[in-house]
Amino acid sequence: MTTLKLGRRALIATAIAMLGLGTPAFSDGHQVVDSIHFLIPGGAGGGWDGTARGTGEALTESGLVGTASYENMSGGGGGKAIGYLIENAESNYGTLMVNSTPIVIRSLTGVFPHSFRDLTLVSGTIGDYAAIVVGKDSPINNMEELLAAYDADPAGTAIGGGSVPGGMDHLVAALVMEAAGRDALEVKYIPYDAGGKAMAALLSGEIAALSTGFSEAVDLAEAGEVKIIGVTSDERVEAAPDAMTMQEQGIDTTFVNWRGFFGAPGLPEEQLTAYQDAIAKMYETPEWEEVRARNGWVNIHNPGDDFEAFLEEQEQVIGDLMKKLGFL
Repeated sequence: MTTLKLGRRALIATAIAMLGLGTPAFSDGHQVVDSIHFLIPGGAGGGWDGTARGTGEALTESGLVGTASYENMSGGGGGKAIGYLIENAESNYGTLMVNSTPIVIRSLTGVFPHSFRDLTLVSGTIGDYAAIVVGKDSPINNMEELLAAYDADPAGTAIGGGSVPGGMDHLVAALVMEAAGRDALEVKYIPYDAGGKAMAALLSGEIAALSTGFSEAVDLAEAGEVKIIGVTSDERVEAAPDAMTMQEQGIDTTFVNWRGFFGAPGLPEEQLTAYQDAIAKMYETPEWEEVRARNGWVNIHNPGDDFEAFLEEQEQVIGDLMKKLGFL
């Protein structure tokens, strides 16, 4: 790596950083932002925590960001952190809050009074598609066979998941069955509060299939416990190239549990641009690839207006489905 004596340019960049603004990108790919404070709406060890810390690791290790700090703020299904960011906006321009699909679901259901529209949309960053899996010894090998079993015995062809009724696993199962021409209201969904219990139910035949996150499905398939019979991605995913998408099987639906970053309302445009620039450059670094591969994430880069359009579409689809299922 070439070392440049930056002189006056570096002094100007440092002065901007001291004012709390993102520094402009250097032409050789050096530091873009002086520091970022990551606000995490849940506890340590969860998906939000891992996303924030992994992103911060890649940004700092690659030199795109000088320093990163982290703050866990649990409460209200993520609402406490959102409220804090909104109520203390000006003092939080150096903060990025991580969030994901639940900000849409919990806003629709009134768990908290705010929505993504009350924040500055920075960038969607990663995602985890959903998958439908069956037990390793199941006679079912694809979605066509699952649908045939369902048509023959709807009550005896239950789909399980690791979330409550109306939660993400339920919504994915309903979305897929609805797109396959079945009535989502008629689908028997059985919730489990732990992955082990859901897996035991699948292997015992209590449920015919399991709705779960793609990365979890890959782990289970690699362990030889399940067969992945459908993925909600646009195209096949590298981590499981033999797993067919729903669309390949004539089921016209896609879904991704995205994770991304939001800023305080009123975030200055130059700082927003700097954050987006740093995240965009991050995807090209080996440091990010190491973090991404380690966590089994899928790159889904939706900055700014693209992020807004994506969220509005997801809100519409999820909202319509939740109304049909009686959750709204």
